[in-house]
Amino acid sequence: MGDYKGKRTFDILFSSISLIVLSPIFLIISILIRIFDNGPIFFKQYRIGKNNKRFLIIKFRSLPIQTPNLPSEKIGKIKIKWVGRFIRRTSIDELPQLINILKGEMSIVGPRPPLESQKDLIIIREKNGSINCLPGLTGLAQINAFNNMSYLEKAKYDGVYYKNISFLMDLLIIMKTFRYLLTPPPIC
Repeated sequence: MGDYKGKRTFDILFSSISLIVLSPIFLIISILIRIFDNGPIFFKQYRIGKNNKRFLIIKFRSLPIQTPNLPSEKIGKIKIKWVGRFIRRTSIDELPQLINILKGEMSIVGPRPPLESQKDLIIIREKNGSINCLPGLTGLAQINAFNNMSYLEKAKYDGVYYKNISFLMDLLIIMKTFRYLLTPPPIC
């Protein structure tokens, strides 16, 4: 459990090809952040990875510079510029994590890496074994309405993923992630 033969090879190939293909998007987003939301292009934050090991996650910066470390579900009240809203809605802010994947700190698919302050989520992952997985760019909880879930629900999906991890499951999660990303947001 926690891995399958070839997962690391798949991660390296997928992330390498993605970085090459998406490099024009990296350039455009970097320019937009610099022009419309003056400040650093990347946001780095300590997260908890496999076996409770800390690592520095890399994202495109979508929030104001002095924003405190908050879980995604608590960010709704923060005033975000249009470029930040766009890259968050399209999940483009997550693309620099392809570098974390190449470094072996993350995987394409796995439980999302929690903040250090999300102790309850970490404890449940320790109990269900999913803390033994590399954290993922996407995961089972993400394709099941991640931002509207309690940490108990997220951890439940993480445990299911850990117990059933396979190449086919990863492919299914990747396909459902792309379907989500290509679905327009609801009109309010």
